[in-house]
Amino acid sequence: MSTLCVNIDHVATIRQARQGKEPDPVMAAMIVERAGSTGVTMHLREDRRHVQSRDVRLVHEVVQGHMNLEMATAEMGTAIEIKPDIVTLVPERREEITTEGGLNVMADIAKIRRAVSTLQDSGIRVSLFIDADHQQIKASAECGVNEIELHTGPWANTQNETDQGLEWDKLAKSTRFGLDLGLIVNAGHGLNYHNVGPVAAIPNISELNIGHSIISQSVFDGLGKATRQMARLIAEATHHPHTYRFDTT
Repeated sequence: MSTLCVNIDHVATIRQARQGKEPDPVMAAMIVERAGSTGVTMHLREDRRHVQSRDVRLVHEVVQGHMNLEMATAEMGTAIEIKPDIVTLVPERREEITTEGGLNVMADIAKIRRAVSTLQDSGIRVSLFIDADHQQIKASAECGVNEIELHTGPWANTQNETDQGLEWDKLAKSTRFGLDLGLIVNAGHGLNYHNVGPVAAIPNISELNIGHSIISQSVFDGLGKATRQMARLIAEATHHPHTYRFDTT
């Protein structure tokens, strides 16, 4: 069964708009966990555009589930100091609005392998955020990671049913391939209340990382209700995959 891990970056985005103290991501972390999130995801960017080092330290102290810290390899020192439960290595460009694609593990496998080893030596589980591509999955396994997160952005950006079918098939086959290599497979990016069902229905995806759509919906419904609604959609799709238009065989 897929579970939900809420990314609370954009609570910090709202706070940083005024450079003030509210809303506090620490409070957000406690609310989403009470509402059904299995943990909390935060992306500590090099330019500190939203999440700050202080947020990561304090959230790590209060989470009851796990903390998943997304970051570029340049932030490894902070991760080793704070020791989140999981570090997900992601590509990062300062000019980008949000993460634009998966990590190209094949192109920089030696550097990534060293980073993975350094983090694991500090007792931190490591995941790589990658595209749904068999070669990238194989390279990730060769780096010694515990798990991967499949980039669902291409699925979220599809405009017609044909493209949806193709992207869904990539995700489903990539999930099976990752499992065959002994990896835990997670997924995320661009998932919302309208497109999460078919992805949650893919067998054996462990966790879905979702942030922007939940924080957006919370403006109208409150953070607790928005989180519970997303968790319910994921649970329904996991238990009744046949209700979605894509075949799961």
